[in-house]
Amino acid sequence: MKSTIGEVKHHVGQSVTIGCWLNKKRSSGKIQFLQLRDGSGYIQGVVVKSEVSEEVWEAASKLTQESSLYITGTVKEDTRSKGGFELDVTGVEIIQVTEEYPITPKEHGVDFLMDNRHLWIRSPRQRAVLVIRAEIIKAVQQFFNDRGFHLVDPPILTPSSCEGTTNLFHTKYFDEDAFLTQSGQLYMEAAAMALGRVYSFGPTFRAEKSKTRRHLIEFWMIEPEMAFVDHAENLEVQEQFVSHIVQTVLANCKAELETLERDTSKLEKIKGSFPRITYDEAVDYLQKNGHEFAWGEDFGAPHETAIAAQYETPVFITHWPTEIKAFYMKPDPSRPEVVLCADMIAPEGYGEIIGGSQRIDDPELMAQRFTEHELSQEAYQWYLDLRKYGTVPHSGFGLGLERTVAWICGLDHVRETIPFPRLLYRLYP
Repeated sequence: MKSTIGEVKHHVGQSVTIGCWLNKKRSSGKIQFLQLRDGSGYIQGVVVKSEVSEEVWEAASKLTQESSLYITGTVKEDTRSKGGFELDVTGVEIIQVTEEYPITPKEHGVDFLMDNRHLWIRSPRQRAVLVIRAEIIKAVQQFFNDRGFHLVDPPILTPSSCEGTTNLFHTKYFDEDAFLTQSGQLYMEAAAMALGRVYSFGPTFRAEKSKTRRHLIEFWMIEPEMAFVDHAENLEVQEQFVSHIVQTVLANCKAELETLERDTSKLEKIKGSFPRITYDEAVDYLQKNGHEFAWGEDFGAPHETAIAAQYETPVFITHWPTEIKAFYMKPDPSRPEVVLCADMIAPEGYGEIIGGSQRIDDPELMAQRFTEHELSQEAYQWYLDLRKYGTVPHSGFGLGLERTVAWICGLDHVRETIPFPRLLYRLYP
């Protein structure tokens, strides 16, 4: 019967055929040990010369790294193997013998590996990252689906900027100017007025000339928006959301986390409520600990890392200065120089993974913000209409998928968190 490596646990004692690739091979003369992979997992196939035909033995002998084949054998339990099972090989059908596979077990430079990213993702470590990324996406969908959110797809081509910045990729939309989206948030606010609680999951683009380990040019965002939800309730949803993601990965990706040698004891603490500090308190901490920092500035990576080092879980930094935050964030009624917002900073130096706020629902204040930020009312008239026709208190946030993957996997750079990263000087492959 045909099977996959991930399914062999259901066929102990039975003969199965698996389509796979050779990861590596070793031989002791009379026995060949084939380390096989098929995407669902890894298994060792044992070829004993005295127990197979000469043709099977010779076929196994020809196999090189990443050769493709169908292998047939009897599944048996083996507590010594990582997967817990082994294959007593009885048949080998070669599909292709690979010659001079570029990525070998030796050390390779980053540029070489990135040039060969289409092959690098086959390695155990890269596979583990991509499996965890997929599990995070499943956890995201489960969280929102179980809580009555509707998935809504905002446009990727937009006529204007969400954040009011110039870091946009410009293109022509027939005879009009258009931009690749940097956020679906404004459209999600419109969707929330129709459906109550919504979320989007899609690619976003920032034309920032940044080369840091935290930034990609193309990345994926999860952006919920919720009608009749205030700032405090928004924070509760965020901490429940992140806790759910982490605990789901811990439960379902033990083998992958082990491959990455991730210290899971740190992730096990990600549950329950997260600490909250105000921007004022964060600035005070930095100033008292040797950082030259003035109130009203934005935090850089060193500042976020220093603040996060005090905590074992993510921490919320709330009530940022109005002047450095987006035009749509609602001011604190008791202190209008700050807004009802929060950035969630991940522990272990991974920086901001969520930014969110309560949105302005007052039509007059929103019109004032448009004037202050020199935004085109013509381009944004539809957004102003949301405050004109049935405005309500509402809140939302955006989680960056790649930074979240980097944190959970314990990676040094976000380039490993997405199958084919787009970086400042890399568009290939």
